Amino acid sequence: MISRRVLVWPLLVVALVATTALALDRIFPPDLARYQARSTEIVDANGRLLRAFTTADGKWRLKTGVDEVDPTYLALLKAYEDRRFDAHWGIDPLAVLRAASQWAGSGRIVSGASTISMQAARLLDEQRPRGLLTKTIQSARALQLEWRYSKREILAIYLTLAPMGGNLEGVRAASFAYFGKEPRHLTAAEAALLVAIPQSPERRRPDRRAGSAQIGRDRVLVRGLEHGVIDNALFDMAASAPVPRRRLGMPMAAPHLSAWLAGQSPGTTVPTTIRYELQSALAQLVNDERARTTDRAQIALVAIDNRTGGVVSWQGGGDFFGPAGQVDLVRAHRSPGSALKPLIYGMAFDDRSLHPASLVQDVPVRFREWLPRNFDHDHQGAVTVRYALQKSLNVPAVLALERVGPQRFLSTLRTAGASPGLPPDDPGNSLGMALGSLTLSPLEMAGLYSGLANGGLFAPPQVRRDRPKPAAVRLMGAAAAWYVADVLADAPLPDGFASLPVALRDRRIAYKTGTSAAFRDAWAAGYSANWTIVVWVGHADGATRPGQLGRLAALPILFKAFDRLPGEDNRALPPPADVLRVASWHDLPPRMRTLSPAAQTSGGPRIAYPAPDSKIELGARESIPLSANGGSGTLRWLVDGRPLDSAQWKPDAIGEARVAVVDDQGRSSAVTVRIVRRP
Repeated sequence: MISRRVLVWPLLVVALVATTALALDRIFPPDLARYQARSTEIVDANGRLLRAFTTADGKWRLKTGVDEVDPTYLALLKAYEDRRFDAHWGIDPLAVLRAASQWAGSGRIVSGASTISMQAARLLDEQRPRGLLTKTIQSARALQLEWRYSKREILAIYLTLAPMGGNLEGVRAASFAYFGKEPRHLTAAEAALLVAIPQSPERRRPDRRAGSAQIGRDRVLVRGLEHGVIDNALFDMAASAPVPRRRLGMPMAAPHLSAWLAGQSPGTTVPTTIRYELQSALAQLVNDERARTTDRAQIALVAIDNRTGGVVSWQGGGDFFGPAGQVDLVRAHRSPGSALKPLIYGMAFDDRSLHPASLVQDVPVRFREWLPRNFDHDHQGAVTVRYALQKSLNVPAVLALERVGPQRFLSTLRTAGASPGLPPDDPGNSLGMALGSLTLSPLEMAGLYSGLANGGLFAPPQVRRDRPKPAAVRLMGAAAAWYVADVLADAPLPDGFASLPVALRDRRIAYKTGTSAAFRDAWAAGYSANWTIVVWVGHADGATRPGQLGRLAALPILFKAFDRLPGEDNRALPPPADVLRVASWHDLPPRMRTLSPAAQTSGGPRIAYPAPDSKIELGARESIPLSANGGSGTLRWLVDGRPLDSAQWKPDAIGEARVAVVDDQGRSSAVTVRIVRRP
């Protein structure tokens, strides 16, 4: 028969512990440092884990709450570890009496009286050695936890810190490592295994001792069956399930973005605008396209939801753990080549100084010591601005930037949220910006093109959902943005795209390509009603890729990326009320009809007659003799962008006209005159 003294002493110990805990609670509050030192987690727009990072002490310790685990797991945990968890106040007197009775009857410890609250207290302070004093302190800490926190909060501590073998701590970390999924989707067999492992985390590691892990799991299942947590059918199914024998890698979506954000907010959960399913689909596309390259070039891709301004996919490059794979090429500055031309023309459209129907001469024009040429070193002569933008002609783009002003253009890029990089010797007034002398990142380019898609409202792309959404700034009118979209969406496909892609047959996509000097950077940027995508292809070290133009290396990837995004209404947007619809350049106001050099260039020809801003009275059949001084070779004359056969100009209309002369070296000068009829 058990002595009453044996049974009374445990109760007195409990009472003493409780009294001591009450007195010392405020003097020695529980230390939650281990619980708060959790892994950094980067999650998508719906809270799905993209990537996690180990803690400073090398642990996978993912924050885990009650709502993040399967109810069957919680039921099995309580049935196996602490059946009266929901009723007791940190210490279970009945369990204490049972343990004391078993000890007194057998002379050895048969079972413990540890509650989940006591285990949570132990996990918060792992440094103490085992022993009666430690057990007493843990009991007092358990009471503290119960007084200070709810049952759900205490469970969260246990669920986050429970040892799971190796450097795994907590139910979520173990669920990802052993089953590759969140613990809210556990089967009964999986749940039982995660209940069993903390009892002896190293001896029951399934990746090293699967047999021991299975024995422990089955004990939990038996206890669950005894207490009605699972029925016989579920028990049989769970007991026959195999135990995982290897450890899986943690989620690794958006690794470049995740690494960047983890450095900003270590030890926290960072919510992003990324959409997991789109991130995964476009990551597969990037990997497939890299496999097709002969030189294993890197591919950066960023996609934005135009409706929210949030980045939905961030592909910083392929093969994250390969050579230079951890360089985040979405944020790397590169020369955009011709990809900035739509912004330049958009600003000129907004000034009402140009129109897609305006006429421009694509001829050699020298700007000081610089003579820009087209990629094929040929020139098209008199063309419309629409044609010049669609064909990416260089001289017209430089002329447009000259009209807009390089400093103003640079300021607009900065106001839109970009940080253009300039060569050391360039103060920001170089016309070479039109052809890519500055640098921008794919992320910045995506923000600029998304601004065009949003009718001229520009804002930096949003990546974090826990930060205020950047305010949009109107940098050009809706009409100017509509002109750009109308031109780019109607651009003919390059040769070789007859069967590509499904996206273009179903969607209206405005796109532009770019290639930097020496073929270092190949770009394609495009937008539809809902989405903006920018693709960059090249090498992280800037190595050249001869012959790899933007339209060859990047444009096919752009189209395939659109094909992987959700559908949308692809009808062309109606033009804003102030859009000017004309049949030809003749119908435009005089100042919008042509695009010519703004000023004469040093050493070039100088127009002697007519004088700048002069008014010339003419009869119906009279012509004007044109003359110039200086220049070299044959001088070519143009009026409103149209070439003349000779130096005799016979005006066919009254009003303003722009007269220009160009020599063989591309140097030029121009004047504006007004023609009136003689009374």
